[in-house]
Amino acid sequence: MSTDLTASPQAATELHRYAEALLAHLAASDTAPPAAPDFRDIPGYWLPPAVEALVAILAGDDPLEPLSRAAGRDQQQTALFLCLALAVSGHGSRIHASWLGTAFGELSLDRPVSHGQRSLWLAAARGAYGPAGKIFVLRKLDALAVPEHADPQQWVQALVPEEPAVVIPPSLVDFPEMAEIPELAVPAQAAARLARLRARCVEITSTRQSRNVPVSALGNSVGSPATAWAEDEPLAVLRSLIGLSGPAGPMASLSSYLLDDLRPGADPHLSAIALHVAAPILRGVSEQLESDSRLEPPHALTVPLLGHRIELRPEGADEESLAAAERAIVTEGLAPRSRPWAAMLLIAAGVACLVVALLVHVLFGAAGVTMIGLAAWQLWQRHRIALADARYVAGQVSELKELAEGAVWALHAYAREADARAAQAAEDAAELTRLVRRGPRAA
Repeated sequence: MSTDLTASPQAATELHRYAEALLAHLAASDTAPPAAPDFRDIPGYWLPPAVEALVAILAGDDPLEPLSRAAGRDQQQTALFLCLALAVSGHGSRIHASWLGTAFGELSLDRPVSHGQRSLWLAAARGAYGPAGKIFVLRKLDALAVPEHADPQQWVQALVPEEPAVVIPPSLVDFPEMAEIPELAVPAQAAARLARLRARCVEITSTRQSRNVPVSALGNSVGSPATAWAEDEPLAVLRSLIGLSGPAGPMASLSSYLLDDLRPGADPHLSAIALHVAAPILRGVSEQLESDSRLEPPHALTVPLLGHRIELRPEGADEESLAAAERAIVTEGLAPRSRPWAAMLLIAAGVACLVVALLVHVLFGAAGVTMIGLAAWQLWQRHRIALADARYVAGQVSELKELAEGAVWALHAYAREADARAAQAAEDAAELTRLVRRGPRAA
């Protein structure tokens, strides 16, 4: 405040009580309550004459005398108070053109946006001051050349968050691992991102959507008050101006506000202005994405199949790489085995027992037969494992060939999709450019 209110505490109390009642009435109806009979001026303090000027404006009287006194005490606070009070009451069209510039001050990329600036920005975006108010904010933002200091990927992420890590085109549904190969992933990812950007820009600029969004009082279309703004920034700043609220919360940077306004779910009026600021960034991004979407698939491509790298060409899988993979499968599946020494020893011992049985006693013959039978069982188990390994290797080789053939056909399908994908990306880029060129006035 610009004066010591402790010198006249009773007058200050009466002023704040009346100002609070005035704001409550402005947010509930479009007429100001009658001035309190004991409402008195406080020398040096801008608010009493500013309130008088506001009541005079709403009553259709000449506010020049109290307005001059208030501006002489604090011009910016007076202008901010009047601009916001008239906005929340649905009479933003009654502000003087110079008040908006005085109240708004200067924006900077290096300083946080003040709560007063953000509240005026919000009111103007919602149409509180008519087309001139929107143009005023747009010129303020354009003067800072925000795109020159921006990271394009950060703005794209704000517009279309939670993008999938991998885009799998229809041709590669059966081979999703191929969709991660950079030569195939870049065009598909670029086309998909461009389509999402276009959809988000259509959402922001859609005239039909604008009709479906409830128009607040700050639209000033019917002159009704801003009853829905009880918790929004303009009324909160007004309460702070007249000393009815505690310290203001933390302020954010200009880029933070613009990025928040672009995110899905943000106020569509604010999104339209943020999209206007982001237009040069989006044009550059769309050009790059369109270029990436037109990248042709390579003539030959090495892909992982069953853990082996196979070179694929239009006429089929490369024989040399396929043969190397088959040899690796055979080597891994049919590993060299040691001689069946245990079975051989059992056979030798069994034969010896049979010989001893002929010379000594028949019981040695039974032991010999048992040993030879055990050796035969071990050899049969070994043979069965060898047959299973051979079947597994044959199956792996057959599957590898089938996968290689299927991957070649998938690449042919991907190549056929490339033309349609490039054409769609060109259409998306052209439409996106048209949408951002139209700017927020289209919404």
